[in-house]
Amino acid sequence: MKKDIVLLKGNEAIAKAAYRYGYDGFFGYPITPQSEILETLSLDKPWETTGMVVLQAESEIASINMVYAAGATGKCAMTSSSSPGVALMQEGISYMAACEIPGLVVSVGRGGPGLGTIQPGQADYYQAVYGGGNGDYHCIVLAPDSVQEMADFMGLAKELMFKWRMPLIILSDGVIGQMMEKVVMPPFQPRRSDDEIREQCPWATNGLGLKGRKYNFMSSLELDAAEMQKRNRAMTDKYNRICETEVRYESYKADDAEYIIIAYGCSARISMNAVDRLRSEGVKAGMLRPITLWPFPTKKIKELASHCKAMLTVELSEGQMVNDVRAAVEGEVPVSFFGRSGGVVPSPHEVYEAFKELVKP
Repeated sequence: MKKDIVLLKGNEAIAKAAYRYGYDGFFGYPITPQSEILETLSLDKPWETTGMVVLQAESEIASINMVYAAGATGKCAMTSSSSPGVALMQEGISYMAACEIPGLVVSVGRGGPGLGTIQPGQADYYQAVYGGGNGDYHCIVLAPDSVQEMADFMGLAKELMFKWRMPLIILSDGVIGQMMEKVVMPPFQPRRSDDEIREQCPWATNGLGLKGRKYNFMSSLELDAAEMQKRNRAMTDKYNRICETEVRYESYKADDAEYIIIAYGCSARISMNAVDRLRSEGVKAGMLRPITLWPFPTKKIKELASHCKAMLTVELSEGQMVNDVRAAVEGEVPVSFFGRSGGVVPSPHEVYEAFKELVKP
């Protein structure tokens, strides 16, 4: 079968993959560096070919609540934004988590805090992994490091968020969102029919329009403290199952490595060069790239710590993921940090120099 290969920006790949994977709706608001997602959908007009709804909402708050409402009916809906815009969505994400409603948020990070810059950043790790909203909840967080993964993760996101009935975040950055690469696009998948939603999503609200379904009601409000605790503990049990079954990572020359970089997204691409250079110099260097930032590959990092001498995390921030790596190794090996922030992207040589400091006698 002939492959559909195109040259795209990461943001464009997200948009085109959305309607190819049969998403029902996109509700978003423009903000650099992710505006091409909405712009590409507007240009491609998928409502004419697949029936996908595309709407520029009046704000990020409106966007996430539209995803909330669509997801409650069993529809596959998404939004996208960047750092300060995603901050505005946190209440809606918390509500979705409480009601166990699937929905996708694509977050293309920029330098912060506040309005910050329009250049790339990874300082939204805490925001995505630990949640900026209130209460005990998690979102599955996928971190692509290529334009191909931007497209592929749209299919994986759809699968996981309905499998586990929860919001999911694709946490990208301005480098991956704006760079161009060849992409093998997925074949077109039809949107689910009302009958398929009725069969696959018996929990979904249906109003009075779909026959053969019981009346469902969703609310995050529970005035009985004991019942609220019961709901929280049921969600915690689900989160524990996710941690056992959905961890994803890429290991690069790490299994025999004595010195290991931990990095995700564009930082992983930059760091791979440092690994190769040190290997060429006879140093057993390797890298682990977390693909799921939540659930985090804690067990794999712990395993690697048992045979390596030191680790280095590389991030476009002042150090966030580094704390999860330190918690994972439980003091078995020293964990150093190298980062740039505010929109500054380090060169491969800078990472190499920082990594080389670890191997000094």
